[in-house]
This record gives sequence, C-alpha cells and structure tokens, in this order.
Amino acid sequence: MATKMVETATTNPLENPETKKVIDQILEANRGLPGATMVILNELQSRIGFVSPEMQQYVARKMRVPVSAIHGVISFYSFFTTQPRGKHTVKFCLGTACYVGGMPQLIEKAKQTTGIEPGQTSPDGQITLEVCRCVGACSQAPVIVIDDEIQGRVKPNKLPQLLRKVQAPAGSK
Repeated sequence: MATKMVETATTNPLENPETKKVIDQILEANRGLPGATMVILNELQSRIGFVSPEMQQYVARKMRVPVSAIHGVISFYSFFTTQPRGKHTVKFCLGTACYVGGMPQLIEKAKQTTGIEPGQTSPDGQITLEVCRCVGACSQAPVIVIDDEIQGRVKPNKLPQLLRKVQAPAGSK
C-alpha cells in the first residue's frame, strides 16, 4: 500500500514539486484506461490523501473534461475528501439503529472532547471526525469506527477514553 503524502490544509498540493510529480505520474499512467476518471481520483485520494479543488481543476484540464465531471465524482462518493484528513479518522454511524441508540449524544461528546466538528480535523492533525451511513454493525449500536476498527455499544462516558488512545503520541499508549 502506498504511503500518503498528506499536505497541510493551507498548502496547495500542486505547489509542491514532489507532490505535483506524483499527480502527473498518476494522470499519465491512467489517462487512457476505461473509467480513467475514477481510477485517477482513487489513486490521488490514496496517494495524496485528498483531492483539493485545485487538484480537481488540474485533473479536469489534463483530462480535457469539464471540472463539473470531476467534482461530481468527488462529491458523490463519500470515500473522497477535498481536505487532508487527520492521522486517525473517527466515523460516527448515522444508521437508524445507531442514531436511535444514542449517536447524537456521542457526536456531541466528541465535539466537546476534541473541540472540532464532524468534517473537521484537529489542529494537531491527529483526528478527523466524520459521519457516515450504516456500517453494518447494527447489533452493536451505537457504533463508531476508529480508523478501520469498529467500536460497538459505545457510551458517551467511554468516548473520551477511546479518543485519547488515538490522540496519544506514538509509543505512549
């Protein structure tokens, strides 16, 4: 698996020569493939970590397609993000079972604990909070997903402890 080249939120990836080179390589290697748009955007998300509005315009220009075609894919699929994500992603399931099981209270507790809203990344770059639709673990509702690990039957008083585990600097867990 390729290592992400995460940029800061204030940096345009196209202004970094190393990152721009990666973007150009991805475009060149995949431009002629069937479904090239999806392939290229997936690879950019995987390698760069996000597909900024500037990158969307650049890709559209290089592929000779309207930027609306690129933006349409980015905005339709929840996998894509237009901003860098944190080192750790915490997703809050908004499926019916989780919502009824107390997800609004968990989201509120996460906002209090981290000082950020869903869709934002902590200033230290450690955590991104996100909401998602059903993760398929309804019997364990309410469910949060930390990175790719499902945490079931989460109670608001246990959430800060779970968040501290991913906020802690490496080696201090």
